[in-house]
Amino acid sequence: MEKIILWKDREKQLLDPELFSKKAEALAIIIEKDRKFAKKFNKRSQIRKFYDEVVRLSNLTKDRPEEWNNIMPMVHMLAAKTAYAHGRDLISENFMNFIKESINQIERPEDLNVFCNFFEAFMDFYRLYGPKS
Repeated sequence: MEKIILWKDREKQLLDPELFSKKAEALAIIIEKDRKFAKKFNKRSQIRKFYDEVVRLSNLTKDRPEEWNNIMPMVHMLAAKTAYAHGRDLISENFMNFIKESINQIERPEDLNVFCNFFEAFMDFYRLYGPKS
């Protein structure tokens, strides 16, 4: 699986123009293939839990930017939560790695915002390619 790079150029605040389209769609296809391999992996409800948490943390950052130093550990806690879910065979290794690699790129609130937007685009494509129920 190709690593998702959140910024084309972080310092210039430039995003890859295909981040929310082709790259999000490609990830959705990979995660769906994992689910087809093992039906217990990557149920939409399970993935939605992670997406909802990312949205919650992103909104918290927007509402209380002065709390960033306290929010950041909660962002990193997502890596532990994905490891737990993977250990219980609820998510695939590819999904766990996507979350962990994305979290490792988050240093500032705007990074979390880009991750949140990418995750939203991924969820939209996963609705198309993923499980129908």
